[in-house]
Amino acid sequence: MNIALIQSEIYWENKEKNFLHFSEKIKSLNENTDVIVLPEMFTTGFTMNSQKFAENIGEKTTEWMLQMASEKKSCLTGSFITKENDSYYNTLLWAYPDGKFQFYHKRHLFRMAEEHKHYSSGKSKIICEYKGVKFFPLICYDLRFPVWSRNRFNVNNEFYDVLIYVANWPQVRIDAWKKLLFARAIENLSYVVGVNRIGIDGTHKEYNGQSMAINFKGECIVDCEDNDVIKVAKIDINELKSFREKFPAYLDADDFNILL
Repeated sequence: MNIALIQSEIYWENKEKNFLHFSEKIKSLNENTDVIVLPEMFTTGFTMNSQKFAENIGEKTTEWMLQMASEKKSCLTGSFITKENDSYYNTLLWAYPDGKFQFYHKRHLFRMAEEHKHYSSGKSKIICEYKGVKFFPLICYDLRFPVWSRNRFNVNNEFYDVLIYVANWPQVRIDAWKKLLFARAIENLSYVVGVNRIGIDGTHKEYNGQSMAINFKGECIVDCEDNDVIKVAKIDINELKSFREKFPAYLDADDFNILL
């Protein structure tokens, strides 16, 4: 299975420009891909202007993602700003090529940027299955919380093969990003894909990418470094299953319940 990591700049609070920008990048993919991953808040950048840019799930960004997924015959994921009733969310949407979709509201809100004052926290996870592979998509700051990211092999709706993080993770803390991606792969016996942005946003924060794909042994198989680039990670589920059989550390994992 092929997973495309799109590491790119994001035009600050400019949805239309970002739709055109990412349309061109997605359409430029020549290699057959099964999943395409965009950064966090790819339509606006990491803005706290939630009320201005929020939309309902099922409206323009959802329609655009489903169109791109259909054209490329691939799943497409990334996050954007949504509204439900009187609450605003940093929402990841997983678009399938057949027109179906799932969505996840970011659980852990980055209080150091006051995200918790402008958005509501999500309460549930999603597992997205495609071509026999289970994906667990999360958003940026979620990476710092291993309990929420845990691969629970004995719980069907929390078991996965590929853990995905979409992010706007600034350069000043990029070492933590890299170290935690490796840790999540090793501890969860899974592939991990992290897609970050590059460039400077409207609050003058700098981003240097470092998007990666890491295998279940903790080996980097794709590294985007600090470039404006699209790279494709090839994952082998049979190899993953074989490794889990030979090294079933999950059988000794502690059981727990998450209190929301």
